[in-house]
Amino acid sequence: MQPLNLPPYTYRTRTQQGRTAIYDRLRRRYVALTPEEWVRQHFVHFLIDHKHFPAMLMANEVSFDLNGTTRRCDTVLCHRDGGRPRLIVEYKAPTVEITQAVFNQIVAYNSVLRADYLIVSNGLQHYCYRVDYATGTGCFLPDIPDYSELL
Repeated sequence: MQPLNLPPYTYRTRTQQGRTAIYDRLRRRYVALTPEEWVRQHFVHFLIDHKHFPAMLMANEVSFDLNGTTRRCDTVLCHRDGGRPRLIVEYKAPTVEITQAVFNQIVAYNSVLRADYLIVSNGLQHYCYRVDYATGTGCFLPDIPDYSELL
């Protein structure tokens, strides 16, 4: 797999039915190793090990309903109080350019989930956007915040 713009970590892989699978720490099982999954696993470890996000408040592949269609958010960090989404992440493979369409996708997801932070990453480029519901505005942040910095 392609090197990413994320800290390396010691990952576990194995072969299942002739395909390579990688261990997902949040789902506690092996999942098919695709380029997008490679990004997801690295990014989740980055959030937990370098940005101090509590793994117990995170989940991968969270299903929800969007206009009558079941969608899945790649990663969700929930609030400690009540489980409401605090941050959502959309991953793309490293070969997929981060375009307005990718931002539109996560904004559509957030119209249902109402998270305070939106992150988009292809493993090479990472964008974090903070939503201010009180003013109806938001802004891109210069870096992914540490968990202690989340408002």
